[in-house]
Amino acid sequence: MRIKEHPILDFKRGEEIKFIFNGQEIVGYKGETVAAALHAAGVKVLGESLFKHRPRGFYCAIGNCSSCLMKVNGEPNVRTCITDLEEGMVVETQNGKGEIL
Repeated sequence: MRIKEHPILDFKRGEEIKFIFNGQEIVGYKGETVAAALHAAGVKVLGESLFKHRPRGFYCAIGNCSSCLMKVNGEPNVRTCITDLEEGMVVETQNGKGEIL
């Protein structure tokens, strides 16, 4: 879900860019964060809690919590709510604490 028109705010979208999420190509816009682009594409679950494996979603949007940690371009524990989207980026759901390679 993405707001396209608003009676007061003017949205100036960046250029359309494509990225890969769990093997699927998704479209976002330059200037968006990874989490915002995923949320707009309908992805509501970004991961799961460590011990009870409960679903985690887009929560604080300022990088303070750990709800949006994902593997981005092979790097684990990336806070996707503050990471800018880039063309061709590969984003994967992270299970557990993430392994440092």
